[in-house]
Amino acid sequence: MRLALAALLLAASSAIAQEGASRLATRPGLEIGGQAAYYDYKEPNFAEIKGPRLGFVGAWTAVSDRSVFFRIDGRASYGSLDYQGSGSSSGVPDLILEARAVVGFDWALNSATLSPYAGLGYRYLYDDLTGYSSTGAAGYRRYSNYLYAPIGVTLRFDLSPEWVLAPTAEWDVFIQGKQKSMLSDANPAAANPTNTQNHGSGYRFYLMFEKDRLAVGPYLHYWHIQDSDVQPIGGGRLGLEPENFTHEYGLELRYRF
Repeated sequence: MRLALAALLLAASSAIAQEGASRLATRPGLEIGGQAAYYDYKEPNFAEIKGPRLGFVGAWTAVSDRSVFFRIDGRASYGSLDYQGSGSSSGVPDLILEARAVVGFDWALNSATLSPYAGLGYRYLYDDLTGYSSTGAAGYRRYSNYLYAPIGVTLRFDLSPEWVLAPTAEWDVFIQGKQKSMLSDANPAAANPTNTQNHGSGYRFYLMFEKDRLAVGPYLHYWHIQDSDVQPIGGGRLGLEPENFTHEYGLELRYRF
């Protein structure tokens, strides 16, 4: 009897330990959700585009029996923003599309799980400044493309018997950017240059609270991109995409199937 009771207690404690470990492991499956954020893009001493935006997010994660995970995630975010530069205007359509693929592994600690990862990401942005600002200056469309390598780590630990806290810190290694400016929208005689950006960096921070199939928490995306190369823009003139800073901070909610 005592032997049977000891075996039962050992099995129960093992099950509890496995359940705790699974709570702190990378979550497999399909997740969908949304974002509400405030966005601020700034070219110092030249222009600023800012305002609220809403987005849709999705991710699919596979985890092997050796705690290696592979994740594909993406998002679409839209805002009707305010412009301040050569005059001011409002209602500027601004769309961000993003896709990423990363691979990583779970490293179990005493009371937490550390999950480093790395991969490849692509970010596309379109904004439409066509029309006229408050000073009568004509605007144009802009197309932005970033290729980057995300390198990050997530730490998971129990916050309560029901909730897990999962902060994530990520460095986005900037590989290259391409910026196409449709200057002919403002001046039919102008060229539509494509400038190349080779220097910059980005960071991301998440503070997610996970419970069962839900995950919710604040996030921050940051980019600092330096001056691009110089391209002809017509009339014997040259132009570049100037140094710029992007801050996006908001709240994200996801549901896992």
